[in-house]
Amino acid sequence: MSYDARQRFPAPQRVGVAPNNATRRRLLGVLAAGGTVAAFGGRAAAQSDFPSRAVRIVVPYSVGIGPDVVARTVADRLAARWGQAVVVDNKPGASGIVAFSEVRQVAADGHTLFLGDTGTLAVNPLIHSSLPYDPVRDLLPITLLFRATFLMLAGGGSRFGSVGDLLAAARAGPGRVSYASLGNGHPSQVAVETLAHAADVQFLHVPFKDAGTLFTAVANGDVDFTAFGYNSVSGLLRAGKLRALAVAAPYRIPEARDVPTIVESGGPRVQMRPWAALMAVANTPERVYGVLRRDVVAALVAPEVRSRIEAAGFEVTPSTPAELRAVVAADTAICEMLVREGRVRRE
Repeated sequence: MSYDARQRFPAPQRVGVAPNNATRRRLLGVLAAGGTVAAFGGRAAAQSDFPSRAVRIVVPYSVGIGPDVVARTVADRLAARWGQAVVVDNKPGASGIVAFSEVRQVAADGHTLFLGDTGTLAVNPLIHSSLPYDPVRDLLPITLLFRATFLMLAGGGSRFGSVGDLLAAARAGPGRVSYASLGNGHPSQVAVETLAHAADVQFLHVPFKDAGTLFTAVANGDVDFTAFGYNSVSGLLRAGKLRALAVAAPYRIPEARDVPTIVESGGPRVQMRPWAALMAVANTPERVYGVLRRDVVAALVAPEVRSRIEAAGFEVTPSTPAELRAVVAADTAICEMLVREGRVRRE
C-alpha cells in the first residue's frame, strides 16, 4: 500500500498487466538475476538432491481465498518439475502468527516454505509488542508472488456514490463514516487508514472476524464501506449487493473497467496494493536456496500459471530478493506512520 505525497513516497506505478513483450523481458530479467534462465519442463539439467521429500508451503489463510489459490497453482507447477509432492498447509489465525509458529520449528533445509504478505512481514512487527518471529532474522526472501488491487466498496443501496462523497461526509462529521476491516493491522484496515491519512480525515473502524459477516454488514448498510480485492467481491458486485466506488490504483483495471480510480472519484492519489511473497527459513543452504529461487520464479513465468493467477484477479510480480526487501521496507515505513498517528494501534 502506498500513496503519492510527492515528498515522502514515490509516485505510483501503472497497475495491470504490461504488454506481452515488456512482461516477458521483465520476467526473464528476474530469472537472470536469480542466476539461471532455464526451460521449465522435467527436472533441472543440473541434478540436485533437493527436494528429497515432499515440500510444504505454509499459508496463513483459509482454503479457497486468493493467496491460497496462488499457492496451490505454484505448488502444482513445482511438483511437476521436482517429481515430489508440494503440499499447501493452511494455518489461518492470529494475523499469520499461527502459521509462522509452524515454520519456526522446522529444519532450514528448504522443505518448508512460508507465504508471507503485507500483514505478516510489514505490519505485525510494528503492532505486536511480543511477536514470536522476526521477518528479517528468521526468513529468507525468495520472490514476490503477486499484487492485488483493492476496490473501495459500499453497499448496493448506499447513500455514497463516490469517494468524494465519503470524504465530504467524514469532514462534516469526523468519525461518523464507518468502514469495515478484518481487524487491526489487516491490509483492509491499513488500506483505508492510508486513504484517511492522505485525505486528512477520520473514519470509524469496525472490525470483523470473517469476510462473510463483513460483506453482509456493508451490503446491508450497517457499515458504510470497506476496501477489498476484486477477486473477493466479484460475485457480490455482479449481484448488486456491493457497489464499487473506486479502484485504488492510478489506472482502471481490466477486471472492472467501468470503475473509476480514487482520483477520478474525488479522492487523493492513493494506491492500495497488498502483496504476497514466498519465503524460505533462515539459514537454508545456499545451494538449496538457489534451486528455490530459480524454480519458483520459473513457475511464475509459465503461461498457464500466470493465466490462472491473473484469472483470480491478481498481477503476477516475480522479483529478486532485493526487490522484495525494498517492498517490505516501503510498506513498513507507511505502517510506521499510521501507528505513530494512532490510526493502527499497537497491541
